[in-house]
Amino acid sequence: MERKKEPDNQRRQTMTLQEAIEARHSVRAYKNEPLAGDVVKALEEEIAVLNREGKLHMQLILNEPKAFQGTLAKYGKFRNANNYIVMAGKKAEDLDERIGYYGEHLVLLAQTLGLNTCWVGLSYSKVPGTYVLDEGEKIACYIAIGYGETQGVSHKIKTVEQVCNASDITPSWFKKGVEAALLAPTAVNQQKFSFEYVGMSNNHHQVRAKKGFSMIGYTQMDLGIAKYHFEIGAGKVNFDWL
Repeated sequence: MERKKEPDNQRRQTMTLQEAIEARHSVRAYKNEPLAGDVVKALEEEIAVLNREGKLHMQLILNEPKAFQGTLAKYGKFRNANNYIVMAGKKAEDLDERIGYYGEHLVLLAQTLGLNTCWVGLSYSKVPGTYVLDEGEKIACYIAIGYGETQGVSHKIKTVEQVCNASDITPSWFKKGVEAALLAPTAVNQQKFSFEYVGMSNNHHQVRAKKGFSMIGYTQMDLGIAKYHFEIGAGKVNFDWL
C-alpha cells in the first residue's frame, strides 16, 4: 500500500493532523443535531477521493437513527448516533487494512472539523436501503460520527519499547511515528501491532509493520489505522513500507 499525500482541504483546517491524533478519543454519545452543511461537503469530497485511491465503497449516512438503536447498540452505549460512515469494499485479503488506513483519514479529518467519532465493529445494525453494495462487496464496520456530548477520555497505552525496535541508533522520526501509532484507536484498546526499522535501501528508509494475534480479531484493520498514524508522526520522511 502506497503512502498517501494529504488532500488540499487539509490546508484550510486550523487543527493539524498531529493535534487531531492527540485530541481524538472514541465518543459514543452525541448531541441530537445534524451535521453542518460545509462539514458534510468536506466529508463527502474526501470520501470520494479515498474511495478511488483505496478502491473502497465508503458511504456517509446522515440523519438515520436505526443503525444504533438495536440490542447490540444499547450494549455499546450509543446515544443519538444518527450519522455514520458505512465502511465497505470488495472482498480481498487486504480489505481490512485498507478500511483501517483510509477510514482513519476520515476519522482525523472529522476531528479537525469539530466532530467526534467511534469505530464500531459489532454493535450496529445494517438498515436496509441506507447503503449500496456492489457485487462482491461487504461491510467491514461502521464509523459513528457527530458532535459529541463530550470529547471522550484517554486510555492506558503500551510503551514505545513494547511495540518496536527503537534504539539510540534508529532515526528520531521512527520513534515519533511509533508514538503517534500508539495513540491510534484499536479494538478494545488491544494494540496488537509492532513496527521495525529495517534500514536503508536505494536512499529510502525501510519500515516493517506487523499485526499480532488476537482472539478478538480486527488486528488487520487496527494495523491499517496505526500505519496512517505512524506516517503522520514520522513526518515528511522518505521511507517505504515493507
